[in-house]
Order: sequence, then C-alpha cells, then structure tokens
Amino acid sequence: RPFPRTSEFLWQAGHTAHRTEEEAEAETLLLLSDVYQDFVERELAIPVIPGRKSESEAFSGALRTYSIEAMMGDGKALQAATSHNLGQNFARSFGIEFQDADGQVKTAWTTSWGASTRLIGALIMAHGDANGLRMAAHVAPTQPIIVPIWRKDEERETVAALVAEVETALRKAGVRVKADWREERPGWKYNEWELRGVPVRIEIGPRDAANGQVMLVPRTDRSAKESVATSAVAERVPALLAEIQQTLYDQALAFRKSRTYQATDYEAFRALMADKSKQGFIEAWWCGDAECEAQVKAGTQATIRNLPLEHPEQPANAVCVHCGKPAAAWAIFARAY
Repeated sequence: RPFPRTSEFLWQAGHTAHRTEEEAEAETLLLLSDVYQDFVERELAIPVIPGRKSESEAFSGALRTYSIEAMMGDGKALQAATSHNLGQNFARSFGIEFQDADGQVKTAWTTSWGASTRLIGALIMAHGDANGLRMAAHVAPTQPIIVPIWRKDEERETVAALVAEVETALRKAGVRVKADWREERPGWKYNEWELRGVPVRIEIGPRDAANGQVMLVPRTDRSAKESVATSAVAERVPALLAEIQQTLYDQALAFRKSRTYQATDYEAFRALMADKSKQGFIEAWWCGDAECEAQVKAGTQATIRNLPLEHPEQPANAVCVHCGKPAAAWAIFARAY
C-alpha cells in the first residue's frame, strides 16, 4: 500500500503539443495502449482494461482522460497509468501558440500522460502469494538464483566449479543470474528467495556436479522441479523464464475474469459490493449523469474506474444500473486504491 498511496512518489510523465485535436487524441490513445498497456501487460504481466474516465474522475481541466485499470489480488482496482487529452485549455492559460502552415498563429492542442512508482505496488499486489512476492521474469533484478549445496570442503570446490560454469553460460545468454554463497542452510535460502520472488531457483549439489546437471525450481510451482543437463541450462532457463512470465499473466487474467460480474439492477449491484468474498469489478450500463455516479459511490464506495474502449453493443432498451434512466455508456465499477 505505501506504493499506491504515499505523499511522495516518482513519476514518469510526458507532455506534447499538436496542431489539431485529432492529432492530440491520437497521441493520447497511443500512449495509453501502445506504451502503458503494452508495458504493464508485456513486462509486468498484469492484464489491464483501457478506457475513458467519467467526467467526475477525469483530470481537472482535461478534455478527456483515459486510464488503464488493473485488478489487485484482493479484488480492488488500481489505476495503473493515465493519459490526458488536455484540449486547448492549458495551452490558452500558458500561451502555447505556434505558426501553422497557413501562416496563422494558433493555439496548440496538448496532451499529458504518466505512470508512477505505484506500478511497483501493482506488481506486488497482483502477483504476490502466501509465500511472498512473485516477480515477473522480465523485470526481476535476479532472474534465477543459484543455491549451492555442500557439507565438506571438497564438495564445495566441486560444486563451485559447476556454479561458475552455469553462471558464465547464463550470463552469455543474457540472463541476470546470482549465486548465494552465504553461510546459511539451503532451506533457509529457499525461503528467503521465495519471499523475494525470484522466478527460478537453481539447486546445485555434489550429486548434481557428479552427474553434470542442475535442478530448476520455478517460483510459480515449486512442485514442478526439473533436472536439466548442464549443457542445456543456457537454453532451458530463458525458456522457463518466458513460461513463468506467461503463467503470471494468465493467472492474473483468470483471477480478474473470476471476479468480474455484470449487474442489471441496483439490488444485485449492492449485494455484490457488500460481499467481500466476491470483491471485484462490476460491469453495468450507466446513464452518464454525475449525480447518479456520486450516489453509487456514497452507497457502495464503488467508483467508475473507466468506460472501456472495448464494450458490448448497447441494446435499445439498456438502462442505468442505478437510476433506471436510458443508458449512455458501459462502465466498470469497483472499490479502488
């Protein structure tokens, strides 16, 4: 929680200025989907829903605000990044003008977009389990951790030779590898690195050294141990890291789907929101009225996370889940960080 909610945090942000509203809108959506959604899904393995914010949730002064929304392990939503089409409001305030191709001086159309260190919180809360963190393989500082196992000095020398060989092979393959030579029991080290979320543990003991093999243990399934020949380590570990990356994404997506509901009336909506064991996203039609949105928030603590860019076709008789008036948009409601 200190990552999503803190008084000080680090931003990655950008601003652009454009000739037309259409160019500004294209840039706003480009950053939303081709940059932020791509990064969060591909690198952090967290599925997100891109969409437009309601007027009440939009950035103050923006023409339109878009966000990507992720579901955390407790079913709450987290706004992972935002992208704003600022229109000409801020350009007028700050006198941002340009000379167009026709020679006329005009007011620019601007955008603003950003993500912050709350993505670290997202990574922890989306993938963590009862044993600690589970790092997405693409961003893990240490991708495999080698745990040498020995009792006697001569065993240590034999194990050390194989550890050095494996480390060299993996580094040549572009893998961020580390060996843990601390004077602690192997079981203690196993728990330590599981808590830290390292994607793969590589166990190397005297028997492994004698047989020219290592034992690979994925963080996503400790029971899925596999013995791999030393000569195949540089090929198998990158493949296993890719499998772990995909597994984390698939598990997070399956969880989101299992905690996403649809409501057609307010009684069902309130019942879902009141059941903590089912906490998640509720998809429903909404009338577009800010007062109606505020009443939902006051009654359930749920806010409209966004109006998804991909949504079902609106039937002619669609009505707002809260007030029953004709629907204007398909919305995702949730409690959020």
